[in-house]
Amino acid sequence: MMAKTVKKKAAGKAGELPVPANIPVKKARIPKAVRRAEAAHLKPLELPEDGDAAVLDRLWATIEARRQAGDTEASHSARLIARGTPKVAQKLGEEAVELVIEAVARNRPAIISESADVLYHLMLLLVDAGITPDEVWAELRRREGISGIAEKASRPRPKALLAIAQTTKLP
Repeated sequence: MMAKTVKKKAAGKAGELPVPANIPVKKARIPKAVRRAEAAHLKPLELPEDGDAAVLDRLWATIEARRQAGDTEASHSARLIARGTPKVAQKLGEEAVELVIEAVARNRPAIISESADVLYHLMLLLVDAGITPDEVWAELRRREGISGIAEKASRPRPKALLAIAQTTKLP
């Protein structure tokens, strides 16, 4: 069976996607309500006059409240935490990889969006681990003014990590 080829624009470049011959190719009609909702949701980013990182503290508090409520039917945060630490960590890793991909592609809007996803999943991981943002902020303050090279060199190398990696050559 021969496959038709459909021209499709992806990231500004024309690409070809194979479509089996027995599948009719037609443009999908997106309902007006969906287009309106997407336009409202995806409008240009407006930076608030008083913008600061306090939004992360509020995000952490929201996730913690959802964890305590435990409503896995209504809360994505509660659902992920209920699935356990490995799942929470996996989701953070997935989002980090997506951010890296967009950074390499130099896709500014996607970098902003994926960064928000990474921060959300980082806050989720902190809630799951019982760590408050204040503890992280204190660690960042402790590191202020210290060379990144000197700070990294001062860290103890965890033996468990070296055993897992089967190397002593970690930077």
